[in-house]
Formats: sequence, C-alpha cells, structure tokens
Amino acid sequence: MMELARSSAPAAGAASASPTDFLPPRQHWLRALGTLDWLYALALVVGAGIAFVAYGDFMDVYDKGILLLHVPLLAAIGWHWKPFRPFLAAVAVLSLASIGLYQGNLARAEETFFLKYLISSQTAIMWMSALVFIATGAYWLGLLARSDFGERTGSALTWIAATMGTTGLFVRWYESYLIGPDIGHIPISNLYEVFVLFSLMTALLYLYYELRYATRRMGAFVLLVISAAVAFLLWYTFSREAHEIQPLIPALQSYWMKVHVPTNFIGYGAFALAAMVGTAYLLAERGILASRLPAPRVLEDVMYKSIAIGFAFFTIATILGALWAAEAWGTYWQWDPKETWALIVWLNYATWLHMRLTKGLRGALLAWWAVVGLLVTSFAFIGVNMFLSGLHSYGAL
Repeated sequence: MMELARSSAPAAGAASASPTDFLPPRQHWLRALGTLDWLYALALVVGAGIAFVAYGDFMDVYDKGILLLHVPLLAAIGWHWKPFRPFLAAVAVLSLASIGLYQGNLARAEETFFLKYLISSQTAIMWMSALVFIATGAYWLGLLARSDFGERTGSALTWIAATMGTTGLFVRWYESYLIGPDIGHIPISNLYEVFVLFSLMTALLYLYYELRYATRRMGAFVLLVISAAVAFLLWYTFSREAHEIQPLIPALQSYWMKVHVPTNFIGYGAFALAAMVGTAYLLAERGILASRLPAPRVLEDVMYKSIAIGFAFFTIATILGALWAAEAWGTYWQWDPKETWALIVWLNYATWLHMRLTKGLRGALLAWWAVVGLLVTSFAFIGVNMFLSGLHSYGAL
C-alpha cells in the first residue's frame, strides 16, 4: 500500500494536481444515455407515428415537418431535464383522455363530467389559473416562513398548473377542428391563447432553473408575473368572452404563425423571468429578504442566462416574422409600430448583453435594466395593440 501511495504521488517539482485530474474521463453524451432515456425517445417516435396516422389528413407538409422536428427536440429536452418527461407524459394522457371523451361531438363538453369539470380546454385552463394563484401563495409562505414544505408545495402546484394549461391548449386545438375543419387551427392566434402560452413558457423556464440551481427561493417572485398574466387572462375571458374559439383571420392563415409565435413567447417568458429575478436582486441588495433569497451571484447568473436565452429566441422570432411579412405583404420590414417596438426590445437586450459580456457590468444597474426591460417588452406586446394601429392591429383588445 505504501508503494502504491508513493507511485501515485506527483513527482517533485511537478505541478499540483487539480481536482479534475481525479475525475473519470467524460463519456460521449450518447453513451451516457440509459435504457429509460432510449425508451423515452422511442415513446416520442411512437407518439409521432400515431399522430401521423390519426391526424395526417389535417396536416400540410409544414405541419408534418414541425411534428418530425419535435421528436428530436423533445427527446433532447427530456434527456437533459428529467422532470420534463413525466410532465410530457401527463399532458399526453390527459389530452388523449379528453379527445376520447369528446367522441367527435363538441356538445359533450357540457354532458360529460370530466370534460365539464376537468379536461375540456376551458376547464383545464381555469384549473391552471387557480393553481397558479395557489402556487404563488405557497411560494411566498415558504419564503417568508422559511418553510421547505411551502416551497415544495409551490413547486408541485406550478408543475400541475403547467400540465393543465398545456393540456388545455392541446384540447383547444382539437376542439377547433370539431367546430369545423376550416375553423381548426393551432391555439396561438389571439390574446387569450398567447397569454396562456406566456404563462406556460415562463413557468417551465422557471421550473428548469429551480432544479438547475437547486433553490425554490425565486419562485415567489417569478410566480407574481405569471399570476399577473393569469389575472389578465381571467379578466379577458369573463369581460370579453375571449375563450370562444374564432376562425383565423386571413392575415394569420399561414404556417409561419406556427413557428413565429411560440418562438416569440419563449423570449417573452425568459425576459419576464429575468425581470422578476432582477426585482429579487434589488430587494436583497437593500437588505429586504436578503437572508431568505439565493446568493446575489445566483440571482445574477439566472438573470443573465434568462436574458441570453430570451434574446436568442426573440432574434429567431424576429427573423421568422420578417420572412412571414415578406410573404404576406411583399416586404421584410415596413416600420409598422409592432415591428418598430420589436426592434426596440431587441436593441434593449442586445445592449444589456453587450454591457455585461464586453464591459463587465454587474450588479444593481443590470437588475434595474432587466426590470425596465420588461416594461418595454410589455408595451411592445400589449401597449402597441392598445394605443397604436398598424398592420398588426388584429391583436387589439
């Protein structure tokens, strides 16, 4: 044993060994995948095949291409983020159960118990809304009382809310086709539907960071912005009956909508998350809840990564929007108010990233910038529709 110890020690004068010297060599990521990983991927392939058989007649070539691309995309997400798998499985089970209960008859939404009270599109989205509010309260209870139970409850309720909201959107998609094949469309075409999408994107992004940084202490702040979106959604539902499925207007009858809108709202969700984490950072810096929140470097890192992800997706969405505009209106850019404010949002976050990455800017200024950035983004999203008119006026309140 002594000989072994001497032989394994570094030679005199040699550089000190780093901790990574004692780690096993990294496997290629494909070799690191286990049986459950491959079974998950197989389930996605089988599910896509069933979708082709059941709904292929309703799909154009672009729909089929998007479906095929989602198989490796969802596989990669599930391999990297394990909790995504049961979430996706639960959404699939609930959505298929709802479709089965309809039996091709939309009137069954008021006749069947589980559709009426649980998994029709509207009831599922209402469950999402209620659970978001309860989860927000649970997170705040956990934060203020230092209650691990409260935080775990908030996290579990957020997962369930995301499951119900995603189910609601999938079922709404199916319901639109029950109204009429010419009415059927992906449910991301009006403010009601995109506010559901925003809530889901923000919640899922937060849940990823919650696991990635092993802390639930940011949930109290992030769920506030989701609760605000849900509050608007409920007002819009009950004051304008916005939950009613309407035919697509001609401007939205394009395959570009199916990729432009979801990509855009990943960006919006990431920007909203960064702003709420920035709010937490500013409070902690002033000694408010400082002992209860994650370390400032953690909050800074989450804020930076959220804006980086949001900027990447918002950039892609802007390019896709320009391509859509060229097809619809014959030009890539017309300085329409919506386009102009999208450019302002893009420049805002491009400058934020530039100042952090090349100038080394850190701290409260970037946190304030992230908070103000959400106000700019909110105006680009909602304010333009309310106060300005243009080619994008179809999203007006």
